[in-house]
Amino acid sequence: MVILPQTRALTGAPGPAAPRLLRPRFPALRFIGPNWYATVMGTAVVSSAGAALPVHLPGLRAACTVVWALAAVLLVVVLAARAGHWAAHRDQARAHLLDPAVAPFYGCLPMALLAVGGSTMVVGRDVLGHRAALSVDVVLFTAGTLTGLAAAVAIPYLMVVRHRPEPGTASPVWLLPVVAPMVSAALGPLLVPELPAGQWREALLLACYAMFGLSLLATLVMLPLIFSRLVHRGPLPLALTPTLFLVLGPLGQSTTAVNQLADVAPGAIGAPYASAFGAFAVLYGVPVMGFALLWLVLAALMVVRAARGGMPFGMTWWGFTFPVGTCVTGAAGLARHTGLTAFTWLAVALYTLLVTAWAVAGLRTLRGVVSGALLAAPRAPRPGTVRTT
Repeated sequence: MVILPQTRALTGAPGPAAPRLLRPRFPALRFIGPNWYATVMGTAVVSSAGAALPVHLPGLRAACTVVWALAAVLLVVVLAARAGHWAAHRDQARAHLLDPAVAPFYGCLPMALLAVGGSTMVVGRDVLGHRAALSVDVVLFTAGTLTGLAAAVAIPYLMVVRHRPEPGTASPVWLLPVVAPMVSAALGPLLVPELPAGQWREALLLACYAMFGLSLLATLVMLPLIFSRLVHRGPLPLALTPTLFLVLGPLGQSTTAVNQLADVAPGAIGAPYASAFGAFAVLYGVPVMGFALLWLVLAALMVVRAARGGMPFGMTWWGFTFPVGTCVTGAAGLARHTGLTAFTWLAVALYTLLVTAWAVAGLRTLRGVVSGALLAAPRAPRPGTVRTT
């Protein structure tokens, strides 16, 4: 709680014996940071990844619809909470933006908008109808893409001119702002067939490939810094170990993007390029999925080590959800384009991991909100690290 100081009048009259304490507005919202959008992302991807599985499981579609509705409600709740945070605690909001540990989480806002928009188009249309689902997706895709591009520029800019993190303190959360355009690249194909044939479809298709390149190259710049930090300084602190899973985000999402774009390319661009995009989806997706599995095993071993050391629960646990979900949709896309059963089973196995992680993180988060533990002031992190609540 922040106590606003009172001043005594500069007169000869005696003041009160003790200053009166003013209660701030909405104190529970003071420490609701942008990392809370991860709950929306992690929930929405459970819905869309389940719908993308290349197998038919009884009741799965209905369950995905329920999870989509939960994600939509969560988006509204978190948006309202964040708006209240900025309105009632602007000083803290500015401090978050200038904090190198928190600012990268602003990349979660556009990804939350995009994830709910995409799941609305894929699953929510069963409830809303195609036209209403399309309208929702257009609004959320537009808002998510614009804010994602802004975050991809603004947060690295702040890192250079204001944050100035110390050498060797690179964190996987640095990837969050630059991954948002990749999410747009992966979900833009849902809207390509809805546009008039010709210039409009081709423009959106190539815009998605441009965002794919933007995000991929930025990721390739940051990944060596992250691995170098691990090699030279050892494992991350226990509470931050789950953030290692964030590296899976650009890997799985880029694989998803090239496969989704290849699906709609024949109706948006000429035959020579359309067939090339189809080949590129496999030639790019298979090696990247291989690296994603390597990183998944490495990160899982680090998490097991941290768990044995007493890793506490924190909002970083939501890093187990959305990145794994992108690998599910990436594997499903490769199964669709290669016809290999191995990719089908990989998608199913990863989805099982995703649902388990989502259930654990969701229940622990609900318990933390009810108890107030996740709404309390976080402990001060080390420079260049992330907050855990």
